[in-house]
Amino acid sequence: MSTYAARYAEFRRRQKESSPTIEEFQNLYGFDFDDFQIRACKALETGHGVLVAAPTGSGKTVVGEFAVHLALRDGRKCFYTTPIKALSNQKYTDLVRRYGSDKVGLLTGDNSINGEAPVVVMTTEVLRNMLYAGSATLSGLAYVVMDEVHYLADRFRGAVWEEVIIHLPESVQIAALSATVSNAEEFGQWLQQVRGDTSVIVDEKRPVPLWQHMMVGTRIHDLFVEPEGTDTGQEEEKNGRGSRKRRRSRHARQRTVEIEVGGERLHVNPKLIRFAEEDARLTQLAYQRRHPQARARGGAPRPRSRFAPPTRAQIVEQLDREGLLPAITFIFSRAGCDEAVRQCVASGLVLTTPEEAAEIREYAERQCAEIPPADLNVLGYSEWLQALECGIAAHHAGMLPTFKEVVEVLFSRGLIRAVFATETLALGINMPARTVVIEKLDKWNGETHVALTPGEYTQLTGRAGRRGIDVEGHAVVVWQPGTDPEMVAGLAGTRTYPLNSSFQPSYNMAVNLVAQVGRERGRAMLESSFAQFQADRSVVGLVRKLRAQQEALEGYAKAAYDPRGDFMEYAAMRRRLSDLESAAQRNRRTARRKEAERSLRALRTGDIIRIPSGRHAGYAVVLDPGLDKGPLPVPLVLTVNRQVKRVSANDFPIPVEPTGRLRIPKSFSARSAQARRDLASALRSKLETLPTAPIRHRVRDGAPEAPEIAELRARIREHPCHHSEGREDRARWAERYFRLKKETEELERRIESRSHVIARTFDRVCGVLQELDYLEGDTVTEDGRLLSRIYSELDLLAAESLRRGVWDALGPEELAACVSALVYESRRPDEVFARVPSGPVEEALNAMMRLWGELSDIEHRHRVSFLREPDLGFVWPTYRWARGDQLDHILNEAGMPAGDFVRSTKQLIDLLGQIAQAVPEDSGVRTTARQAADKLMRGVVAYTSVG
Repeated sequence: MSTYAARYAEFRRRQKESSPTIEEFQNLYGFDFDDFQIRACKALETGHGVLVAAPTGSGKTVVGEFAVHLALRDGRKCFYTTPIKALSNQKYTDLVRRYGSDKVGLLTGDNSINGEAPVVVMTTEVLRNMLYAGSATLSGLAYVVMDEVHYLADRFRGAVWEEVIIHLPESVQIAALSATVSNAEEFGQWLQQVRGDTSVIVDEKRPVPLWQHMMVGTRIHDLFVEPEGTDTGQEEEKNGRGSRKRRRSRHARQRTVEIEVGGERLHVNPKLIRFAEEDARLTQLAYQRRHPQARARGGAPRPRSRFAPPTRAQIVEQLDREGLLPAITFIFSRAGCDEAVRQCVASGLVLTTPEEAAEIREYAERQCAEIPPADLNVLGYSEWLQALECGIAAHHAGMLPTFKEVVEVLFSRGLIRAVFATETLALGINMPARTVVIEKLDKWNGETHVALTPGEYTQLTGRAGRRGIDVEGHAVVVWQPGTDPEMVAGLAGTRTYPLNSSFQPSYNMAVNLVAQVGRERGRAMLESSFAQFQADRSVVGLVRKLRAQQEALEGYAKAAYDPRGDFMEYAAMRRRLSDLESAAQRNRRTARRKEAERSLRALRTGDIIRIPSGRHAGYAVVLDPGLDKGPLPVPLVLTVNRQVKRVSANDFPIPVEPTGRLRIPKSFSARSAQARRDLASALRSKLETLPTAPIRHRVRDGAPEAPEIAELRARIREHPCHHSEGREDRARWAERYFRLKKETEELERRIESRSHVIARTFDRVCGVLQELDYLEGDTVTEDGRLLSRIYSELDLLAAESLRRGVWDALGPEELAACVSALVYESRRPDEVFARVPSGPVEEALNAMMRLWGELSDIEHRHRVSFLREPDLGFVWPTYRWARGDQLDHILNEAGMPAGDFVRSTKQLIDLLGQIAQAVPEDSGVRTTARQAADKLMRGVVAYTSVG
């Protein structure tokens, strides 16, 4: 087919898949839609739900915006949901720019703007709450866009997405937008099951190709090379118009590692493999020369790499030289991001022109104009603005939201060229760059350092390459000591990761379900969750395996058949005998060990003992009984060979008895070789005067046989199969039978545990609620209705505190302080600022902790565990802020970043609002909660920017 004919055929195909409405919509954009975008829009237009799984930056949001377009065309409503408030704010601004502020609203908890508009952007939690409350705003809803729907894997908030999908009216079409996941078809099948006709559209092609590199020192090397040895990347001259490829010398006779990337077989750059091997060898040699003893004992600390990692400023300078800016460098530490900015500014790095710096200053000053100068000083405004003018910024959750929004806007305008960010930036914020740098391949997860997963690596590097601006994107991993290029290649080569449900019923969910549809129907609805869908699919494979094992058991039983009698009965008796004999032997060993431990506890300094076996067998004198070294004694002894060592019960298969005593000089030091020689000489002399000590405790191999064992032996000898020809062959088949039977029983237990697992959890949750009188069978009590309006991780504790009047006598500042314990969670235990105000606050907090203990006991009885311990780390800062104290005093005393303070305070204000709505109108707590929220909503907490 000619080129012209092929192009015409492609045109006709796309024309057939498209429609006038899609073409009209496409005219709003400055580019032609990709095939997956056209197919997804067509599915929506023809009345289907749609799941779109595509790489970050591929333009999935076009599909969501088409749902908005259809709703406005038809005079219906569309809700556009996002997982985080910052993304909701960003999407609201985009849609207002296109359709006008009269047609677009925003609901995030922080903001409520034009909530009855035909198009409303909201966080997913807001929509969940509307569904449970039966909000009138749902009237006329035709489309719901679920952006970043792969968030349902989040173990803290993931259940919200499944709740929404399950509870949305059948008439609503869902446009679910997901990152590329390996089980998109499975997720799509579940959507089809619970939502009806849903088209699954998967596109794994990045719109902007991504090249993988490693930075060794200050040189950037390609991670992959073509099989013949030439580089596939762009390690040479790079600029905004693309790259000029340059052939490299081949790396002959070097070890090569092949890996599949996007269906293509590529080789890991042999140069990088050579670097790793040489680095490991030379640094180890250098270390051993400095520490020769390390070779003997092992376990030496990791030596420093001969390739010193570049400074943050050197990284940015090298990227700038090679035309790879703007760049986002991911550093998995807020303090690390801030320090990186300081290092770059201190080095004199400037990435902007004077005109750009002036434009940056003008925009930043305008956005921060409402913040009082005193607060700006506390927030480090001058240093932040100086770095912005240089084209450098940090981006993390510890920053003031206004500061983060300024960085996002300036970066999108191309004025900020280097951003140092934590991984939260990769979770939906539209900040693509030409290059993504990953400083380290592990991160702190709150408990320990863990390696990046392929999914996390894909999410981070997905920011590289701006559609319509860059012809290619670049991912750069910085070489660190111990770097393994093959491991990096494995991360880069894994393009997808599975989407696994984290859904489980909560107390609030349970009372809302029972109130709406009753307990049995609610139970059935939860059975339709993605979590149960996945559990059921896993059970299918287990059931198949179970059937195969059951067939094998029948075969083993036939092979063990004996015409003289029941051979399986005979084999079971033999197996029982073996178990009893093993148990008896274990008991004898345990008894001997306890005897040895008791004898060691009786030793005193100066006792002469005999070590029966091992490297130090022979006589020794006790220097220290070692009773204070742990739960078991570990005496320190000196042997006749002048060796000082600790012994334990493992060194004594028989109890130890002193054979004599020797005086230990007060001046004796185990570190003195002369002292050891003198004492060992005295020990040998003392032994010559002692009679040969009898060994009174011997290992008794012939212990009396237990009656049960003797009786079983007799029964086995009397069994008709005992004298059968071919007995041992049958016994081997029987042994296989019993081993497989044990595996089969375990498999049956696994199947049982996965079947109806969500419904069983729901039943246990309802059991807790029934015991506490929030439910009476299918009826939600008055207290249950109170609980149904509280959406918090500690919802049940909040409801119990209200019901028992724990907060009744508190003032606004005191109530805010107490409720903060329900929303705040310290990032690390050592960050807890546990000071609390004395008086009513302390008393109420003590009552809340006692309540939590009671609820934990009830949960334990019902075999659930949802309520974490309240965290008092935010009580004192909250109390002071509500009281009107200055921001700088609070932040300095608490050691808390401004962003954390603002975010936690806004979460607290949200919960106080829920409490005010939950209690009766005549309740004093209702008024107090509103007053508390008003006192908190001041200063930096009240500064909110949506555009």
